[in-house]
Amino acid sequence: MARLLYYIRHGETDWNVEGRLQGRRDVALNPRGRAQARHCGEVLRDLFARDGIAPDAFDYLCSPLGRARETMELVRAELGLAPQDYRIEPQLSEISFGEWEGYTLAELRNRDPQRTAAREHDKWRFVAPGGESYEAVSHRMRDWHEKLERDAVVVAHGGTARGLLAHLGLAHPAAAPLVDIAQGVIYLFKGRDMTRYA
Repeated sequence: MARLLYYIRHGETDWNVEGRLQGRRDVALNPRGRAQARHCGEVLRDLFARDGIAPDAFDYLCSPLGRARETMELVRAELGLAPQDYRIEPQLSEISFGEWEGYTLAELRNRDPQRTAAREHDKWRFVAPGGESYEAVSHRMRDWHEKLERDAVVVAHGGTARGLLAHLGLAHPAAAPLVDIAQGVIYLFKGRDMTRYA
C-alpha cells in the first residue's frame, strides 16, 4: 500500500550559503533556516486543515543530524505538537562526502581535480574518498521506504530526497543527483507522484 509522505529538507545553514559539502557534518541552522522550518510547519498545518487530517495522525521521522532535528522541532511546534516527540531514523542521514566534507566544489577542483572531474562525469556512482555514492543512498532509501508502516512526515536532506526520487522512478538515476531539492518547501509523495507546496 502506498504511503503518504510529507518530505521536508532541513532549513538553510551557513554552509549551504557558502556552497560547502555538508554530508554528515553537524552544521546548525542559520536564522533563515529557522524561518524556513517554521514556514514548512505553517504550510503543513494548512494542508492538514484543507484535507481534514489531524496532525497527530502521522508518524514523524527524522535524520539524526542536528539541522534536521531542529527543523523537525520547529515544524512540530507550528503544528501544535510536542516538539521533541518524533523518531530518529539513521537511514535518513545525509549522503556522506567523506574527506570532502567542509570543502566547496571550487576548492575541490583545485585540490583534487581528477576525482572532481570523475564526479562530474558520473555523479550517480561516484564515491568521494571515505564517502558514499548517490546509488548507495538510493538503496538505503529504498530499504527505508519499503518498511514504512504509516503515513509520515519526514525531515531529512537533499541527498536522501534525490535517492528517494530515483527509487520511486520519479527521476532517472543519472539525473537524480542534479534535481534541486529546495528548502522551505513541502514535497508530498503519494505512490509514484510528487507534489510540491511552498
